[in-house]
Amino acid sequence: MHAVGVVLLLVVLATVVATFARRWQLPAPSVLVLAGVGVALVPGVPALDLPPEAIALVVLPPLLYASAEELSLRDLKAVWRPVTVLALGLVFASAAAIAFVAVAVTGLPAEMAFVLGAVLASTDPVAVTALGRRLALPGRVQVLVQAESLFNDATSLVLFKVAVGVAVAAGGAAVGVPAAGGEFLLLGGGGAAVGGAVAGAVRLIRRRTTDPVLETVIALVTPYAAYVLGESAHTSGVTAVVVAGVLLGRSGHKLGDAHVRLQVQAVYAVVVFLLESVVFGVIGLELPALVEELPAGSRWWPVQALGLAAVLLAVRVLWTLPLTRGVQPAGAAGRLPWRAAGVVTWAGTRGVMPLAAALSIPLTADDGTPLAGRPLVLVLTTAVVVLTLVVQGLTLAGVVGRSGLALEPEHTAREEAAARDALSRAALAHVDTLAGLEAAPATALDRVRRAFADRLDRAAGADGDGKGDRNGNGNVNTADEAYRLLRQEAIIVQREELLRLYDGHRISDTTRRRLQLDLDREEAALGGP
Repeated sequence: MHAVGVVLLLVVLATVVATFARRWQLPAPSVLVLAGVGVALVPGVPALDLPPEAIALVVLPPLLYASAEELSLRDLKAVWRPVTVLALGLVFASAAAIAFVAVAVTGLPAEMAFVLGAVLASTDPVAVTALGRRLALPGRVQVLVQAESLFNDATSLVLFKVAVGVAVAAGGAAVGVPAAGGEFLLLGGGGAAVGGAVAGAVRLIRRRTTDPVLETVIALVTPYAAYVLGESAHTSGVTAVVVAGVLLGRSGHKLGDAHVRLQVQAVYAVVVFLLESVVFGVIGLELPALVEELPAGSRWWPVQALGLAAVLLAVRVLWTLPLTRGVQPAGAAGRLPWRAAGVVTWAGTRGVMPLAAALSIPLTADDGTPLAGRPLVLVLTTAVVVLTLVVQGLTLAGVVGRSGLALEPEHTAREEAAARDALSRAALAHVDTLAGLEAAPATALDRVRRAFADRLDRAAGADGDGKGDRNGNGNVNTADEAYRLLRQEAIIVQREELLRLYDGHRISDTTRRRLQLDLDREEAALGGP
């Protein structure tokens, strides 16, 4: 029961931290980690012994799914080459560098040093997404960082399984490259196939479901179904969740009606907040408890953790520098690749995934002897995670600001205003077409026309009165129903126009999502089926 009490304390603490973090414009994950460390240092607070399967099964699927849904598939198609290089090559390079340095400075056996390298090789999608929500990065840079963190887990998972197999085998049995390559294809390719199948099944079910409660339950169960099915098929459950989230996120605006989408978004926002609050707090809580379990003679672990974090940053900046040329805006200055490389490097924080992997390292080898170096690997992993979340997380906004890559608020406001004008004009054109065909009552057409004309006037700085006398000779209920139906038709036209703007690269994914949410709210306010 003490673990449940600590988790509830973390939820309460997270609510307070999130409130002050938003007021002080600080990243909540970084502050939550510090709060977790502070709570763990309070005398009398029990150690939180959380099994790794609890994090992998209960916490990760919905957080990964939410991160994947936010990924822009349009922008991903533009940066898939650098994402592939980062998700594959950078993971191998980081693992090799960490393993080499760990053997030199920590005294870990080579097998356990490779385990540590595999654990720390990949960035964490949960932390990256949580930190990235505060930044106004260009679409391609944001997608590059986020997609890399989502797709590099399959690579690090293969390395981790191979490294653990070598470490626990008596005498350190060798693992062939073909076997490792086959396992990678099985984990990554199989997980992608499972995720695609889950996304297709969920899309069919939700299109035929009108019950808001049932749709919300389906949306909450989807990431767990993808993860469990992926793991049951001996593939990567993480990859299955990511693929399902990316595919469903692209068609989410077509599933259900506005009432359902708003309800699902509200419920998911609460779930993500609670899970992120717990998991980042747990990372902070774990560190003091793990330090107490270190054997004698391990007092240099803080310096070793700093060195490993520095190696990760150095390898990352050297690897990302040539790749960021593919994500810079056309006609940008020659110094921009350095700035983009700095942002991509500094945004590559570690988080939940490395911690869950490290906690799942077996306690003993195959011959029954304790696995040498396991406590130090756990401490170094958690320390590097805390360092990246705190140091990089707290300074990421400043790095982005100095890089010159951040989109100015005026740019975002102008883009959104222009898009709203385009949507209103599309709706007005549709109403004018109906008026010419005499396909709707004149009173309802006039009300809808005035509503959108007033929006355009307000956007241009004019004072639209929005008034006008309704034809009192008509039936009130009939006129209101006709007006509601016309507004719903106009919203459909606006959604189509919004997709045209997005597919034509005239607006960002952030603007598309914001305007789509506004259209859903407007449709829900109209009432009716």
